[in-house]
Amino acid sequence: MTAIVAVMEISLEGKVALVTGASRGIGKAIAKSYVEAGAKVMLMSRKEDVLRSAADEIGGDTAIFAGNAGDIETAQACVAATIKKFGKIDIFVNNAATNPYAGPTLGIDPARYDKTFQVNLRGPLFWCQAVWEAWMIDHPGVIINIASVGGLRAEGNLGVYNLTKAALIHLTKQLAGELGLTRVVGIAPGLVQTDFAQMLVDNFGDALAKRLPTKRLGVPQDIANLATFLASDLASWMTGETYLIDGGAGVSSGGM
Repeated sequence: MTAIVAVMEISLEGKVALVTGASRGIGKAIAKSYVEAGAKVMLMSRKEDVLRSAADEIGGDTAIFAGNAGDIETAQACVAATIKKFGKIDIFVNNAATNPYAGPTLGIDPARYDKTFQVNLRGPLFWCQAVWEAWMIDHPGVIINIASVGGLRAEGNLGVYNLTKAALIHLTKQLAGELGLTRVVGIAPGLVQTDFAQMLVDNFGDALAKRLPTKRLGVPQDIANLATFLASDLASWMTGETYLIDGGAGVSSGGM
């Protein structure tokens, strides 16, 4: 008897996505995966030259917008530019983040505390507001917030960064309840091999990988795969939750 296997094809054909922090790492991988699934994508990040290089590498129907992700005016302008260029925004990915401080939580200074919260929490809130007011209030879509495993548990030297990610996880749940047909979901990656996480990879990567059931660290494509599924109609009954993707760190002996 021949088994019948259903093949799940993820398509974003006809969709328009806006991805912050899209010039490298996880954001770039998400943007690339969205293009490969058929979407048109606006890539947003700070440096125009790096954005152009990323867009050239990704190919497809893309555009770029350079600016500070923690700035409200930048968010509003980028959203307007996306709608002007592509006509709509179906998918918005809050990926941009910063971590200017590593050390004891009570050792942080006000300037770096404020910068961390400006980019990692204040920014995502007002990006969501800009997308909602300009488009999704009348045209339901999908918002994906890139949080962190650190928002789910305590970790040494990353206390303030993790505070912002814990709050982002709660914001995801809060907005899902308020925005109704616009789905709001989160992704909480474990340690992924990116420039952003290089210090952690260099100091803890090998030891962590050996303890993981999967025996490897994450790569940006791992996160992009999940982000593509969550953005698609296949995930149309999923909202309000943040999905942990960490190679099994939570079930390994010792964790990170």
